Amino acid sequence: MSDRDLTASGQKSSGAVFIVCPYIVKGAHRVIDPEARLEEAKGLAEAIQLNVKGTEFFKQHIIRPATYISKGHMESLTGPLKGLDINVVFIDAPISPVQQRNLEKAWNCKVIDRTGLILEIFGARARTAEGRIQVELAALTYQRSRLVRSWTHLERQRGGMGFIGGPGETQLELDRRLIDERIGRIKKELEDVKRTRALHRKARKRVPYPVVALVGYTNAGKSTLFNRLTQSDVMAENLLFATLDPTMRRVRLPSRREIILSDTVGFISDLPTLLVAAFRATLEEVVEADLILHVRDISQTETDTQNQDVLKVLKDLGLENVYEDHGIEVLNKCDLLEPDKVKRLQAQALRAIHPVQCVISALEGAGVQDLLDKIDRFLASKEKTYHFVLPVSDGKRIAWLYAHGEVLERDDDEADTHIVVKLSLENKERFDQLFA
Repeated sequence: MSDRDLTASGQKSSGAVFIVCPYIVKGAHRVIDPEARLEEAKGLAEAIQLNVKGTEFFKQHIIRPATYISKGHMESLTGPLKGLDINVVFIDAPISPVQQRNLEKAWNCKVIDRTGLILEIFGARARTAEGRIQVELAALTYQRSRLVRSWTHLERQRGGMGFIGGPGETQLELDRRLIDERIGRIKKELEDVKRTRALHRKARKRVPYPVVALVGYTNAGKSTLFNRLTQSDVMAENLLFATLDPTMRRVRLPSRREIILSDTVGFISDLPTLLVAAFRATLEEVVEADLILHVRDISQTETDTQNQDVLKVLKDLGLENVYEDHGIEVLNKCDLLEPDKVKRLQAQALRAIHPVQCVISALEGAGVQDLLDKIDRFLASKEKTYHFVLPVSDGKRIAWLYAHGEVLERDDDEADTHIVVKLSLENKERFDQLFA
């Protein structure tokens, strides 16, 4: 299949990019939709404000050691790239430093692979100090084998990882020792981050509120749902990786039970391993969560494939079994489907157990109340019933039980209050600590 756009712009733009999607055909390789793969590749390029001038999708059976793609495909693209005045070619695949250099020499323009472009996006989007050092670690690990830019790119006002633009050829000489020293310092900083986050989690457990983490494929609607549930205004745009830094807010459920809702970075197919490792401190919020909400864009043709990609990352984090027992599959964007399909999904959701399913539109609010009820029921199922005998005059402890549990029965006599209440294990421990 070819989707080559041969309309020349007439003006050379530093953001002009041509996308090449080589699909390696293997016996056990999953079948992908070329249109969906190209759309995702375009989304990645547009997320970093690149101007997509053309695309090419093709199948090949083997990876060429020197150039990744075949000589015929490489030569056939030379003319269009020159005619379109292309500055950057995005190869939607992981290519080696040798392959990158050979393609750059053949096409006389910058070549960036999938890992490099995702790092570029992350570098431009990370806002918190924690996010920036995590991205820098991943970028330096990637650069170490390529030595194509200096790590001083992080001081540029534009942001990003420096694989596409940047100061130019003056930074091509990168000293390996400086990179190794910087990586060592960053790893120490990340250890401090992990300790800080562990302290924060410990403090939340003393509060304590159950943590509910949103996960899902990038652009599935996690931040839109986060905003809907928390009445906040976290960035929620139709962009890949719109959310990079973890965001947490307190939410009151219909039962008046309170939770902490955590929005996390979106996953993507072929997510670079070094990025998973670099963001492990952030993803620890998911590891520690009491409940995982897997938000899926059910309107996508590739929704099943995206689902498998997310489950693979959860498995890499050791959360596959946890998600089945402590997860809700949120089938989002039902407003983009035909009513008959929505009804079929709702019927399917009624039968789903591991994990539980819920059909919603985070944008329009449809099904969100049902989701809140299911979160409530899940958390209630993890609670136990306790019988307390407290002095009638002990209003502080009685009020605390009403605020943090579900009072099932109360009987007062002249001296004591007999109260039966459902509490989570964490709240029972909290009660014991506060009123020992």
